[in-house]
Order: sequence, then structure tokens, then C-alpha cells
Amino acid sequence: MKTVLICDDEPIVRLSLKNKLKELGFDEIMECGDGNVAVETALARIPDMAILDVAMPRLDGISAAREIRKKLKIPILLLTACYDEGTVKKAKEAGIAAILTKPFREQDLWPAIELAFAHASEVEELKEEVEDLRESIESRKTIERAKGVLMQRQGLSEPEAFRKMQKLAMDKRKSMRQIAEAILLTE
Repeated sequence: MKTVLICDDEPIVRLSLKNKLKELGFDEIMECGDGNVAVETALARIPDMAILDVAMPRLDGISAAREIRKKLKIPILLLTACYDEGTVKKAKEAGIAAILTKPFREQDLWPAIELAFAHASEVEELKEEVEDLRESIESRKTIERAKGVLMQRQGLSEPEAFRKMQKLAMDKRKSMRQIAEAILLTE
């Protein structure tokens, strides 16, 4: 089930978007007319994506997108009648996936949605890879420090200290990092 939040203060724009989104296979389409409600709705209902107008009462679309993206990593498309350099810069900083200019052409909507989903997925995968690499580096640092402690305490060579840690890990069914952390605790 694909869900989308559309927020525009013009009911005719929302209706046009809603009809096109239904054609594109969105099952649930949430609607609102101001940025504050958009943030509240997005955080409460967690749509798969959001389409926000830039100029709205109470809270503009870029500010609303920024608030939504703090909590949800969903793609957000921006609708705007004015696409000046400042708006584009702010949209980029807020994590907007794409900008559609008003009046938007229906044939531009599908590619923008597809690219936004692809980009969001790619970004999340990269973040996971970075986190995995960070974790791997931390594990290596911990293992190296523990290996140094064993070498110093027990007068072992580097390969001997490493083999000892490997054997302990296998015997105790623990990871090398867990063994290294235990060795460092007894330091």
C-alpha cells in the first residue's frame, strides 16, 4: 500500500494532484492546506512520501519539510511557483528530493516520484554502509588495543596475541570485539 501526503493551500491543486496520484497507484492520499498540519499529519500517519507547496499559511513547505525530515526519512517533493536560487538552496538544505513548478505538468509528476524514491533508498543504503564501516573501524581499533595489551602483559608476538584472541572468541562463542573489550576491561 503506497501512501502520500499532499499539502497545498489551493484545493484545486490538491484535487488535481490527488487524481493523478490515484492513477499512479497511491492507495491512501492524505490532504491538508497548511504546513503545521502537514508536519502533524506526517508524524502521526507516516506516509511513504510527501508533496508540499512552498507558499502556505502558518508554516511554509520548506520549513515543514525540514521538520518532517528530522523524524522521517521519506522523500519530499516541493511544489512552487517561484524557483529562484534561494528557494532551490533552501530546498536542497532541507533534503527535498525534487521540485515541481506550478502549474505542474502531470507528465512531470511520475518521473519526479520515481527519482525521489530511488534517491531516498540510495541515501539510506549509503548511510547504512557508512555506519557499518564506522562499526568495523571501531572494532579494529578495539582489537588492536587489546592485542597490544596481551603482547605487553604476556610477552606475546603480534600473531600470537591475535591467535590467542581468536581462540578465545571461538571457545567462548563471542565476537573478536567482545573478547577485545573484555581484555581491555581487565587492563
